[in-house]
Formats: sequence, structure tokens, C-alpha cells
Amino acid sequence: MTEQPRNWDKELADIDRVIEKVPAPAAVPAKLPPPGSPPVAKGSVAMTWFWAVLALLLAVALPLWPYGKECGLQLFFYLGAAALALLAGAAGAVSSWATRRGLAHLLSLLALLWAGVMGAREVLPRAGYAVQAKPWLCPATPEPAPPASAPTTGP
Repeated sequence: MTEQPRNWDKELADIDRVIEKVPAPAAVPAKLPPPGSPPVAKGSVAMTWFWAVLALLLAVALPLWPYGKECGLQLFFYLGAAALALLAGAAGAVSSWATRRGLAHLLSLLALLWAGVMGAREVLPRAGYAVQAKPWLCPATPEPAPPASAPTTGP
């Protein structure tokens, strides 16, 4: 069986005629927001930056914590400050995502990450993750024993 050689010029001309019959696609209009969606209010942008800057300040302040955080109430206050920084970072990230503020979103996520690391540095050794465990509560200091006194003899 021998095949006849194809006439490529004729076949391509047929394809060109079919393409010419197809109508040209309409130009795609620029994508506009739906008419029912309100524009971003200036107050929401200000709140976005408030949350982002607050989270950043709290996260930066955590390593500069002026009090001890070894155990007890001081540790719980430190962990509360770390949780507050985490909460502010999450609020900033959500708010900046909603208002489409990229830099605020990045800063909020960095603050969220840093506050999580600083909190984990204190929680993980107390949760049994580290080789050397740390206590949650400070060990009770024993009451000093009253000094032994010699019996006094009366006159």
C-alpha cells in the first residue's frame, strides 16, 4: 500500500477558511468589583494598620521583657503578653487580608510568627519537650524555723 503524498498547501488553505468563518472573540472587559460590594472604607484601612503595628510592637517587646519569666505568676504574665501579641497578629493578618494591604499582612504574619516562637520558647520546656524540664510554678520556699531558745528561769 502506497499512500499518496499530502497536499499541505490545500489542507492549510482549508484550515484558514474555517478559521476565517469563526467570529472574532469579544474583547474581555476589565474586571470590576461587583456593583453591590462597598468600597474599602478609610476607617478599616486605619484599623488594619493599627492591628499590624500593635502586633509588631508587642512581638518586638517580648524579648525585652523586663521581669523574670522563670516560673509562677511572672511566667503567666509573659505568656499572656505573648498570647496578646499572637491575637493582635491574627487580627492584623485577617484585617489586612480583607482590605488587601500586602505590607500590613506581611508584618502581621511576621509578628505572629515571632510571638509564637517567643511563647514556644517558654512553653515547650515546661511541656516536657526539652531535655531539661522547667517548672510552671515556683518551688515553695520553706518557712524559716523559729530559732531555738534556751528556757528562761524566772526570779
